[in-house]
Amino acid sequence: MRDHDQSRRGLIKGALASLGGLGLAGCDGGANNPLVQKLFALEEMLTFRTQSAILGPDSLAREYTESDISRFFKPNGSKDPQDESYKALAADGFKDYRLAVDGLVERPAHYSLAELRAMPSRTQITRHDCVEGWSCIGKWSGVRLSHILDAAGVKPAARYVVFHCADTPDEASFGEEPAHFYGSIDFQAARHEQTILAYDFNGAPLEVPHGAPLRLRVERQLGYKMSKYVMRIEVVDSFAHLGDGHGGYWEDNGYTWYAGV
Repeated sequence: MRDHDQSRRGLIKGALASLGGLGLAGCDGGANNPLVQKLFALEEMLTFRTQSAILGPDSLAREYTESDISRFFKPNGSKDPQDESYKALAADGFKDYRLAVDGLVERPAHYSLAELRAMPSRTQITRHDCVEGWSCIGKWSGVRLSHILDAAGVKPAARYVVFHCADTPDEASFGEEPAHFYGSIDFQAARHEQTILAYDFNGAPLEVPHGAPLRLRVERQLGYKMSKYVMRIEVVDSFAHLGDGHGGYWEDNGYTWYAGV
């Protein structure tokens, strides 16, 4: 049964990759085509059931060796946020950056990069799989998201972790402010051992194209779930009030919320 499920997953991903090549799906484009949406829905159902029932909630994504690291790691999604506050932080080396943690928590907090780096860290060499069909292997270091959540004291009603980011993927309509990127994951994913807020990439601080100063790595899901330029973490019981109510920027544009690999 496992081999059969994996074969079907490969077929679906192959179709998505082909459509991505036509500009109908991918980390840098929309997914408004009805066929793409149906394929995404099938993939979401299949991978969620496979990972939950067969792999288990705590199974690890494969980790690689230093020799496996890709010579070039293609940046996904936004690459140069134009938000003025972000640009000011970047110009000063993110010295004044503060990660906000709030929502359904007992102890809201703000953390500097130095404070985040002082927390227990995890380093992992993993493969990044993009819905467009490409993959790269990189080395990521950061603080486990579960550590941040435990320090904040999550309230019982909480169900999701939302990441509010500095990039604004869409151009603003006349007279309107551009909407900032946001994404979300559930607590099973948030507390996974390999889910980290990465501040280093391949042994050096993150650079802007890869999400500086802080990006999410949730290794058992596709790349579009790995929010970059994270400015605020909000713990919520529902994401219906955010964006168009689907749980993230890409989800508001037709992608599925769960994107397991």
